Amino acid sequence: MYLDALSFLEDERDAFRPFEVLDELTDDQLELPVESLHGWSGRNLMIHLLVWQEVLLAAAKELAVSESSPTLDRADADWAARADAVNDDLHAPWADRPTAELRARFQVVPGELRGYLTVVPESRWIKHATRLRSIVRKSLEHYDDHRSDLDAVLTASGR
Repeated sequence: MYLDALSFLEDERDAFRPFEVLDELTDDQLELPVESLHGWSGRNLMIHLLVWQEVLLAAAKELAVSESSPTLDRADADWAARADAVNDDLHAPWADRPTAELRARFQVVPGELRGYLTVVPESRWIKHATRLRSIVRKSLEHYDDHRSDLDAVLTASGR
């Protein structure tokens, strides 16, 4: 899949870049429910992307200093057992947080994630097939899964 970290990091950066436009929407535009997204709004999409990036950031911090990532193992096992119900649990803490806080985290976490991944030995993720697959699924493939959602949010907001 990937032979080196730099290739992955470049692809991840390129794949996430389109979602940065969410931060350019006004608070009112972010709050608009989008019917085709089962009532999700741009804010919900931001939260969704952010919480999974935070899972990966926690895993990267663990892998920077250890051969294993309990966070990634738990997330994978939880998803296997409960699938989309996991999202509800991850989203819940953000429900009442101010949009300004969400925006601040949305601006910082992607770069932090990339930064930590640069210090994780490649043997712990790039050259570890199971772990790499999990990371790709929660980042590159996840962004791709939500690209049409982004388009729907932008259309609903008049952009």
